[in-house]
Amino acid sequence: MNGTTLVKLPGHKTKIVCTIGPASCAESVLKKLITGGMDVARINFSHGDIQGHLEIIRRIRSVASRAGRLVTVIADLPGPKIRIGKLQHEPLVIKKGDRVTFTTKLVPRSAAHIPVNYKELPAAVSKNSLIYLNDGFIQMRVQEVSGDEVICNVIIGGHLLSHKGLNLPGAKLAVDPVTRHDLAIIDAALKEGVDTFCISFIEKASDIIRVKDFARKRGATVYTVAKIERAVAVENIDEILSATDALMVARGDLGVEIPLENVPGIQKKLIRKANLAGRPVITATQMLESMTDNIRPTRAEATDVANAILDGTDAVMLSEETAIGKYPVETVHMMAKIASAIEHQRKGQRSLAEAEQLICGGASRARASVADVISLNVIEAAHLLEIGFIISPTLTGATPRRISSFKPDSWILSFTPNESAYRFLALSYGVFPVLLKKRDTGEHAAILKWVRESEVVKKGDRVILTEGTSSGQTGGTNSLEIITL
Repeated sequence: MNGTTLVKLPGHKTKIVCTIGPASCAESVLKKLITGGMDVARINFSHGDIQGHLEIIRRIRSVASRAGRLVTVIADLPGPKIRIGKLQHEPLVIKKGDRVTFTTKLVPRSAAHIPVNYKELPAAVSKNSLIYLNDGFIQMRVQEVSGDEVICNVIIGGHLLSHKGLNLPGAKLAVDPVTRHDLAIIDAALKEGVDTFCISFIEKASDIIRVKDFARKRGATVYTVAKIERAVAVENIDEILSATDALMVARGDLGVEIPLENVPGIQKKLIRKANLAGRPVITATQMLESMTDNIRPTRAEATDVANAILDGTDAVMLSEETAIGKYPVETVHMMAKIASAIEHQRKGQRSLAEAEQLICGGASRARASVADVISLNVIEAAHLLEIGFIISPTLTGATPRRISSFKPDSWILSFTPNESAYRFLALSYGVFPVLLKKRDTGEHAAILKWVRESEVVKKGDRVILTEGTSSGQTGGTNSLEIITL
């Protein structure tokens, strides 16, 4: 913690997650993304090779360090995603009424055959089964299953590229959500210092526990982001939230697994449940997708981002927009502008009654904790006294995350000596993490000195300080103090 460094807070409290790919992995672009509002860099291990991704991770950290910014890296595990293989010619133009043949052979016999990386495909479907490609934009109905081939009739056509996803709505897949390839990625990423992982296609809490146990056996503690993209995960959301550290509403595959018209309601439900549990939540997929090819988003996309923030999401995610899009930097700037505008419009709209309801909703399953009550008192004091800053020293990050779940108008300045907690707090709405030196742990004087010298808060302003009677004790936050600087 450098007390003499002047600090400029971002213009928005909603965190922005950017997927890093060919369009954004150069140092010059990364620097612009970071200064433009990127808080979290998502590395999608579904594409490319492990060593190439590790090199990009090192580059991100180097650029962020030179820029004096915290950028958290999350590794997104591919999981058992079914994908088509390499097409002989692409894009493959598929028209309504065409007959298309899927094959489980990696090398198709002809351009009319589409290879699939799932050998059990013929056993997973039957006549009249539906097959969706590319997040459901291309739809087919099975006409015949013959050996290692599945012959389909095209219902909705389109342009198909290699390695796009394939979905089988309602089918029971003979796959483990955590694959051997996932574990190999975790092993390599841990050696690179990555400690936050998105787990794809989870179904239950044990999928998360398996990842945590795998890391623990290698001497590491990791944070998990449970990607909700299957109907069974929605059904098991309470047990999943009890095991995971964060949630992602992955609307691409989810919108294929469940009726599309149900996705908006499910999104609201998942965000609220994550808020109740004090877990940061990311809303993902197609948020500003038109900016992959265009300099401006549609009005509907801007509204989608704004509504997710109003619903209580902690973070909004960009996928193809920053990974392969033509305008990655402009997209981040647009996301930041939308977030800033809607946050100011929402200011004060969340009532204290809603905050109490969040506490009561969580307490309906178990008794409210001391941290819950302190967090509610913090929100009430900040609202009634119009206090702009909450200072929350922490070891684990639990208290600032709980305060963040109420989406206060105030900034939450969170001070911690725990590097993992410091990085993970970058996912929580309105939290500005500061890494403490070990000698400053529990020293409020050092923290307040940083606040004054960094000029984050003006002289004479009031702040709220959360504290515990037992310095250094996990979960020890049990009081608050209002201080005039």
